[in-house]
Amino acid sequence: MLLQQIVNGLALGAVYALIALGYTMVYGVLELINFAHGEIYMIGAYLGILLLTFFTAVGLTQHHLVLSLFLVFVGAALYCAGYGLTLERVAYRPLRHANRLSPLISAIGMSIFLQNYVMLAQGSTDKVFPHLLPSEPVAVLGVPISLLQIFIILTSIFLMIGLSLFVKKTRLGKAMRATAQDKRMAGLVGIDINKVIAITFVIGSILASAAGVMVAIYYGLVNFFIGYVAGIKAFTAAVLGGIGNIPGAMAGGFILGLVESLGAGYLSSEYKDVFAFLILIVVLILRPSGLLGEKASEKV
Repeated sequence: MLLQQIVNGLALGAVYALIALGYTMVYGVLELINFAHGEIYMIGAYLGILLLTFFTAVGLTQHHLVLSLFLVFVGAALYCAGYGLTLERVAYRPLRHANRLSPLISAIGMSIFLQNYVMLAQGSTDKVFPHLLPSEPVAVLGVPISLLQIFIILTSIFLMIGLSLFVKKTRLGKAMRATAQDKRMAGLVGIDINKVIAITFVIGSILASAAGVMVAIYYGLVNFFIGYVAGIKAFTAAVLGGIGNIPGAMAGGFILGLVESLGAGYLSSEYKDVFAFLILIVVLILRPSGLLGEKASEKV
């Protein structure tokens, strides 16, 4: 059913969009592709499983499910924010003025390191997420939609709106936009460039952690390799919408999710990744700057 596939695509696209925002924010400020960002998402999923398993063991989820989920999201956000900040300080800041290839190699190296670190710490087998939310779908316009899908879509939209308002309305958001346009001039007018860049990594990591927790809840299991695949898809979404452009990353994520879902539903589920990357190739050929690339001058 078409509407069912659209709902599935929106839920998947919401996750891609959250991860893509981390890519596009870092690129907008540093013109750096943080290929370790997918592993931050993966760590968020693992921590979500560990925290919710703990809360289930102590009986908190049986009596206060909403509070348990809130604590899981907050705990994963704080933990992943620390990883994002550490990545920026250790892997990227020392190479900020180096040849542009050096930070890229560092990003790939950190991605491989985090994958293997999680594999050694948590094992190579899949981790199962406790199924706590009701699985019975509710009918919306005659389309059965699970509560998890509604939760993922609404939570993602809330986070995206919050990020947009933060960047456009707050003093720190304006500093981020100024840094994206010209780091040297931003520094001359008193903006702490290092602080702005560090906060950019922290915000991107928090969004990735939320996506990781929601995917873990939705699919019920995670492994140490999910960050690589999701990271590549999210990077594709960011490029599709216009790398360095926040609305573009959101649009690219939803488009990618819809293409995957419709392709898997009506053509072949085995080639859903091919459909997504085929759309990317077509867009880059016809519009190399991405769908919203005309706003790239403002970047963030």
